[in-house]
Amino acid sequence: MSDREVIRIPAMRRSVLFTATLLAVAATPVAADSPLTDKLTAAGDQYESQVIEWRRWFHANPELSNQEFETAEKVSAELKAMGLKPERDYGGTGVVAMIEGGLPGPIVALRADMDALPVKEEVDLPFASKAMGDYRGQSVPVMHACGHDTHMAMLLGAARALVDVRESLPGSVMLIFQPAEEGVAGGVVAGAERMLAEGLFEGRKPAAVFGLHTFSGVPAKMVAYRSGPAMASSDRFVIKVRGKQTHGSRPWGGIDPIVVASQIIMGVQTIASRQVDVTKAPSVVSFGIVNGGIRNNIIPDEVYLEGTIRNFDMGIREQIHAKVRKTAIAIADSAGATADVTIDLGYPVTINDPALTERMLPTVARVVGEGNLIESPLITGAEDFSYYALQTPGMFLFLGGTPPDRDPFSAPSNHSPLFYVDESTLKVGVNILTNLVADYLHQAQQTQSRVTR
Repeated sequence: MSDREVIRIPAMRRSVLFTATLLAVAATPVAADSPLTDKLTAAGDQYESQVIEWRRWFHANPELSNQEFETAEKVSAELKAMGLKPERDYGGTGVVAMIEGGLPGPIVALRADMDALPVKEEVDLPFASKAMGDYRGQSVPVMHACGHDTHMAMLLGAARALVDVRESLPGSVMLIFQPAEEGVAGGVVAGAERMLAEGLFEGRKPAAVFGLHTFSGVPAKMVAYRSGPAMASSDRFVIKVRGKQTHGSRPWGGIDPIVVASQIIMGVQTIASRQVDVTKAPSVVSFGIVNGGIRNNIIPDEVYLEGTIRNFDMGIREQIHAKVRKTAIAIADSAGATADVTIDLGYPVTINDPALTERMLPTVARVVGEGNLIESPLITGAEDFSYYALQTPGMFLFLGGTPPDRDPFSAPSNHSPLFYVDESTLKVGVNILTNLVADYLHQAQQTQSRVTR
């Protein structure tokens, strides 16, 4: 095992790439095996071809956020074939099923996302997507360019393996197939947030929730993790600066919103660098749209600004929002202009519960083997797994997808039309999910047994 592994982890939203150094985990203690370890490992081998078959079906039949109708039907049919009773009451197109263990114990949740992206596939595969979908009123190509096809296939594989040993499980497993992780336009509540709002955890709140995400920038069969804040919150802001139109030759005859907007842009940039505690958590405030004016010699009435706020601390997140509003309004007012500020809350910070992470890392290390578990840096991309982890202790892992003969630095990123996942990594993902469940429930059983002696 090398001291350092230099790899890239691309964020899963907005096609942003993040290059990072990952430190190899040294001397990770090995967890006590659950009595089911050998059976679950054998099941991972037994069902590998079926998992690959599922993955290829999902890949060839992608659907956009909140449009996962055929996907949900396929997932439901496969769960029914396992003897489970899929529920279709959450998230519109979401699917949930419970594996009731034969012994008393807590509930553990496993989550996979279902939606694809408006991307035209350019990978030469026999099961490449040729699907079309409706995106903001336009017919667009659709592709599983972020690995959600693999997530569903791995969760189905884990479900099948866990069903085989259900009588020996000291607890139950909640399987969550979630739509709309990539989000929907217009501020509509969707995905994990909607499933929870519709009562997903009511009366059966899991003691822990686990999820994983395939990434092209991590070598296949390797896993990256981070304890505590792992992925950023993601919020969109809009600032409309209103001045007074005048001829460009007579700027004193009006109020120039372009100048005011430029001052607001520079003022807002001091928030992350000068106004919040940079030693507590990193933050990013970026402008992505600046739009104003239609002619070179006319000062317009209005300038439109739009950008994104990323942060790793929920308290600092609120501070930044307040400071963006205050800065924009005050600068505009000082020039006689006005600034209307709107901040649309996106996904919260994705936080891996430190105690849960410490408890379950030995399980992951045992499954992936020496040298294949590495620590991730902070990732400024966002994930709506964050909503589950705000309700109950969560652990979210990054599963490598780059083939062993390819350089992770040059591999096409998540959200790319050339995004590709080496299918050899799917069995690893299945084994991680099943062993996390078995070890967690086994440890809970042992703890309860000691308490009741």
